[in-house]
Amino acid sequence: MRQRENRYLLVMVLPALIVGGAFFLLPMARLAVIGATGPTGIAAYAAVLTTPRYFEALVSTIALSVAVTATTLVISGITGVFLERNRFPGRDLLISLLTLPLAFPGVVVGFMVIMLAGRTGIIGDITELFTGRRLVFAYSMAGLFAGYIYFSIPRVILTIMAAAEKLDPALEEAARSLGARPLRVVRDVILPALTPALIASGAICFATAMGAFGTAFTLATDIDVLPIVIYTEFTLLANITIAATLSIVLGAITWLTLVASRAVAGATAAAAG
Repeated sequence: MRQRENRYLLVMVLPALIVGGAFFLLPMARLAVIGATGPTGIAAYAAVLTTPRYFEALVSTIALSVAVTATTLVISGITGVFLERNRFPGRDLLISLLTLPLAFPGVVVGFMVIMLAGRTGIIGDITELFTGRRLVFAYSMAGLFAGYIYFSIPRVILTIMAAAEKLDPALEEAARSLGARPLRVVRDVILPALTPALIASGAICFATAMGAFGTAFTLATDIDVLPIVIYTEFTLLANITIAATLSIVLGAITWLTLVASRAVAGATAAAAG
């Protein structure tokens, strides 16, 4: 009986193992081999830290992703709890508008940022009207930040709303009845309950920002982020070894972030329970 159950489980899991091996493990292994068998051998991985251009791109990408994640969590956390707790006319329409960016690819998001803060953007028209000078930041790190925020908020806000739905209002009422002020209720009751969702959605937000290409390709004319550097090395310079190396580094950072978030979120949920 036991052997029959094991066979059944193997049959059920086998398709996932085949797909995972063919589309994830084999390409990653191939990239790792290409990166380690170039002219400089395994030292190519050290070039990520020793070559100023690659290192600066790595630091810029991580810093941008951290900033986007922190900002998104604050905005989505406050908005998600508010929308879940309050019912008002137009609420469903507002939620639909907030999640609308999920329907757009990165290139479209980049184009929208250009229409907002590019050389012919709305912000430039307004600032020129009042100050005589056009404010243009679409093609800088600030523009990239705005684009990443735009497509990150929908991914996080839905998770926060789902987690906020499970909050027990009785715990907040009990805290208030004991004299806790609103900020302390948020700090001691709401935030601990939302922490697993914040960690999980924050990790996904970070990983998405680290690997986003379409928006960066549209906007990043004067800045280097890792996906753009990988694209340049592979297509324009035909430096396949460095492109593979940078891809492995990028993948390793995002993977470790996701693994760590699962461990921390699981531990946090267990402690809260």
